[in-house]
Parts: sequence; C-alpha cells; structure tokens
Amino acid sequence: MSDSIMALMLGVSTFLGALGLIALLWGLRSGQFEDQSKFLDGARFDGEEELKDAVMMERKKKEALEKKKKKEKEYRPVD
Repeated sequence: MSDSIMALMLGVSTFLGALGLIALLWGLRSGQFEDQSKFLDGARFDGEEELKDAVMMERKKKEALEKKKKKEKEYRPVD
C-alpha cells in the first residue's frame, strides 16, 4: 500500500480510539455506569412468583450443567 493510505488509516484509527476513550471518560465522570438502586428496585418490584420462577430457572440451569459434566466424564471413545 502507498504511504498516504497507511498514514490516513493510522490517523483515522487514532482519532476513533481517542474518541472512544473520551466517551468512556465522559461516561465515568457523569455517572453513566453507576446504578445504585438496581438491586433494591429488583427486590422491590419483583413479586413472589417471579422470584420463585427465577430460583427454579437457576436450579434447572445448575442441574443441566451437572448432567453435561457427568456425560462428558462418562464419555469414552471407541478403540
């Protein structure tokens, strides 16, 4: 490639990286990533049925993972 194209690509990528860094720093400063009431709102607005469903889904996920590990452990290739 020619030198002018390489310089253009380097300049554009540096600019975009700097723009992303500035956006990240702005988000950190303005509190965009802070959600202090997330867990409280979850407990406050979730009903008993939703919480039971969530617990049941976690159990099913855990059982499926254990079943998968057991299958992998029992697997033996054919000689």
